[in-house]
Amino acid sequence: MTTTATDLKAVEDAYSHYLGYKTVLRGAVDEATAIGWGAPAVAGCRFVALVPEVGEDTCLRFIEDPVAGVCRPFTSFGWNATEITVQDTDALAARLEFSPFTIIGPPANLKGFEWIRAMQVLGPAGECLYLTDVRGDATLAQARAMVGQVFITVVAGADIEALRVFYAQKFGNPVTPPVAIPIGVISRANALPLDTLYSLALTELPGGTRIELDQYPPVATARPVVPGHLPPGMCMVSFDADAQGSTSDIAPFNNRTTVCMSGAAGELIELVGRK
Repeated sequence: MTTTATDLKAVEDAYSHYLGYKTVLRGAVDEATAIGWGAPAVAGCRFVALVPEVGEDTCLRFIEDPVAGVCRPFTSFGWNATEITVQDTDALAARLEFSPFTIIGPPANLKGFEWIRAMQVLGPAGECLYLTDVRGDATLAQARAMVGQVFITVVAGADIEALRVFYAQKFGNPVTPPVAIPIGVISRANALPLDTLYSLALTELPGGTRIELDQYPPVATARPVVPGHLPPGMCMVSFDADAQGSTSDIAPFNNRTTVCMSGAAGELIELVGRK
């Protein structure tokens, strides 16, 4: 998961102190990588890469780019949230009470899936995290520490069928039929009634992970992008794939090939060739 930020130190300090993530690399984006992302202006921008304390197969990459601007989650199309496994949602909520993470959705059981308990927070870069205890569902990735790996990334668009067709046809992963459910954080962000229903589907990936596909309301907009820069906020998600491209030396993809593409809602997708 790649997110733009204005203060890398604030991000690194918050994730290490409160979520137990550890830094695996600090550096600067090289020119070839920036061009491959379609964002040549970020060449030379500093980045930090963070992983869970027990080394699960997840990496959060933050790129310092104040020019990118600010993105308010749940109001524009593209990547909007990262869902991370935790061992105890309520205990973590207490830990985050006086932290750089702002709780925007307190711990609650997921309607229809009462064994799953989640909360939503905004991080120091304005990014949205769902912090979720899924120990009652063996089909999903499990946290091996207080805060574990990413197991769902959330992408939003204006048309749920366009999202479903894109992920099913381009990559061949199973995609569930859409269901209509209320999603409080989306309604609150867009000043809509809390009982507003949103179409949602899931792209099933290996290892108990998913891509959540959300259809956003008509008030949502395309995300503005400064020419030459990455989209503001949560801007790109990287996936293992049978893909060919240029060799990257940006952690955690050292000496693996990468290629970047746009999805159905303009989201950036980085495909990383398997070792």
